[in-house]
Order: sequence, then C-alpha cells, then structure tokens
Amino acid sequence: MEASNTQILSVSKALSVRNKNRILVALLVLGIGGTLATGKHLYMMEQFNQAAATNGKVSNDHFKFEAKFANAYHLAKNGRYQDASQLFGQLMEMPATNSQISAVHYNLGNIFLMRGLMVNHNANEGGNGEVKDEAEYLINQAKMAYQQSLRLDNQWMDARYNLDRVLRLLPENPVAKNDQDELGIVMGNIPSGLP
Repeated sequence: MEASNTQILSVSKALSVRNKNRILVALLVLGIGGTLATGKHLYMMEQFNQAAATNGKVSNDHFKFEAKFANAYHLAKNGRYQDASQLFGQLMEMPATNSQISAVHYNLGNIFLMRGLMVNHNANEGGNGEVKDEAEYLINQAKMAYQQSLRLDNQWMDARYNLDRVLRLLPENPVAKNDQDELGIVMGNIPSGLP
C-alpha cells in the first residue's frame, strides 16, 4: 500500500510540476506579448513625435486626436489663429477624454487672448471704439474658454493663471455707452432692432 501511495505522491508532484511549468510558460508568453505591444506603441509615438518636430504636419490613424491637436497647436504657434481655431473646434466633436477637451478649450482661450491683445494694441494706437469692442469680445471669449477648461479639469494651473490674467484685463462692471445698452452689458455689433 505504501508503494501505491508513494506512486500517487510522485504522480501528483509530476502533475504539479507540469502545471507550474505551464503557468510559467503562459506568463512568459503574456510578458513577451505585452512587451512587444508596448514596443510597437512606443515606436509609433516616436514616429509621431519626429513628424511633428520636423514639419509640424502629422497624420496617424492611431493618434488621430493627437495628430489633429498637434497640427492645430502648430498653426496657432505660427500665428494662423483662424485655421487653428477651426481645427480645435473639430477636436471638440471627436471622442476624447475630459483632460483632452480641457486642453482644447485652454488652447482656444490662448488664441482668443492673443487675438484680443493684438486688437487691443491696435486700438490703443489710434483705433476706434469698434476695435475696442472687438478686443473686449475676444477677451471675453478667452475667459469663457478658460472657465470651460477648468470645468473639465479643475487642477490645471496654467488655465487658472490665464483666467486670472483675463479677469484682470476685463472691466469689473462694463459701463453703458448709450441708452441702447441695457444693464451695463456692452454688446458690440448687434443691431438695435433685435427682439
């Protein structure tokens, strides 16, 4: 009887060793597969970054949102604000995370702020009241974009800082210029005949 018990124990040990080996082989295969997938992802990211660094124009199906964002950012950085705004607007229609959409709003705020500051600078050099209204409108748009960015990601310190700067640029209580402006709200370029 002891011989059969010994045989049973040696058979169970052999099965146990086989199972352990199978588990180890499965883990090894999973580890190699994960490493290959990560390597491929890193390679694709490197290709994306090189394309963005060399000519600013990138296209990649795996990073469609990121590619469009990089193109819009490149356009804004080179002063093509209208084209950049259009691309950022398209990004808001794409599936994305809250932090990605927050970054889109932040960059739109930067575009509005830059345009508002440029228009304001031109207004101070002899522009008329209509130009100042446009500057105020653009800076208000920047304020709304930064606020939306912070609604989506309230930890973003750059958006907080820029919002603080924009709030300092805007008058606390806009002054009514004439009887058509109601409640002190300054609204330029709106016909007075609207209901």
